Amino acid sequence: MEAWVVEEPGPLRRHPLVRVELPIPQPGPGEVLVRVRACGVCRTDLHVVTGDLPQHRHRVVPGHEVVGEVALVGPDAHRFVPGDRVGVAWLRTTCGACRWCRAGRENLCAASRYTGWDADGGYAGWTVVPEAYAYRVPRSFSDVEAAPLLCAGIIGYRSLRRAELPPGGRLGIYGFGASAHLTAQVAVAQGAEVHVLTRGAGAQQLALELGAASVGGADDAPPVPLDAAILFAPVGELVPVALEALGPGGTLALAGIHLSDIPVLDYQRHLFRERSVRSVTSNTRQDGEEFLLLAERLGLRVATTPVPLGEADVALADLEAGRLHGAAVLVPDHSG
Repeated sequence: MEAWVVEEPGPLRRHPLVRVELPIPQPGPGEVLVRVRACGVCRTDLHVVTGDLPQHRHRVVPGHEVVGEVALVGPDAHRFVPGDRVGVAWLRTTCGACRWCRAGRENLCAASRYTGWDADGGYAGWTVVPEAYAYRVPRSFSDVEAAPLLCAGIIGYRSLRRAELPPGGRLGIYGFGASAHLTAQVAVAQGAEVHVLTRGAGAQQLALELGAASVGGADDAPPVPLDAAILFAPVGELVPVALEALGPGGTLALAGIHLSDIPVLDYQRHLFRERSVRSVTSNTRQDGEEFLLLAERLGLRVATTPVPLGEADVALADLEAGRLHGAAVLVPDHSG
C-alpha cells in the first residue's frame, strides 16, 4: 500500500516525510483493519514530523483523524463488522486499570499510546485500530467533513470545557484553524459571545461568518474583558497576551500538545484577581462520543481542503505556513 513515514524528524526543508510502499497491516486480537477514505492533517502531525514532539517509533506513519471502512476484524473483535464506517482518533490505548483510568480520566494514563505517534496512522491506504478506541461516525458528515472532527473537534470540545466559560460568557479564541473554527461554532450555539484573535484576513472573515462578535490580530486586545480564553496557536508568547485580556476569575485553556516557550509572567498584570491557566492533555473516549453527538445535533460547518494522499508533504508545508483554509484532509489519490 502507499504510505508516508517519518524517516528522520526534522524541519520540513529536510524532507523528513518520505513516501513508501508498505504491506497492508493485519488486525490482531480486538483490532479491526480499516481502509482509509480520508485522513485529516493535524498540527500534531506537524509536531511529530518536525521533531517538536520526541520520536516514539522509527518510521511511523502519521495521521490520527481517520475515517474509513472496516475491511477485516481480528480475533475477539465483535463491535464492528466489515462495511461499517469508523473513525480513528489520537488516543489509541490506555491501561484501563490505573487510578486515572478508573476515575474516568484516561487521558492522563501513563501507559496511554497514540495513533500516528506510537503506532501507524492514516497517511496510508490502510490502518489498524483497537475496536474499543474507534468511533461510529455521524452519517450527516461526509468522510472529508468527518475527519477533522476526530481530533480538531474533540480537542476543541475538551478545551472549551477546560476553559470553564460561564453561560452567556465572553470567550476569546487565539488562532483560528481547524480546531478553533469548530469550537467557535459550539460556543456560539451555546450562547457565548466569541471574540477571535488571529492572523490572516481569511481566518478572520471565516470567524465572522461563523458568528464571532469581533475579530482582531493575535496580539490585539479584545473589545471587552474575557471570561475565558482558549489558545489554539502553539505560540507561548501569546500566553501573557491572553491572560491580560481576561477579566477577574477568568481561565485560559492551552489547547495544544506542544507550545513554544512562555515569557516571564507578571503576577499583577497576568495572574492576580484569580485568573487561571489550564493545559489540555489529549481526550477521553467520552469526550469523543459527546462531541460527535453534539456536532451532528448542531450541524457544524466543517471547512476543509481535500488533498491527494500523494501530496501529504505539501499539505503539511501549507499548514506550517498558514496557507490553509480550514482543515486539509488527505484522500486516496484516485479520488482526487
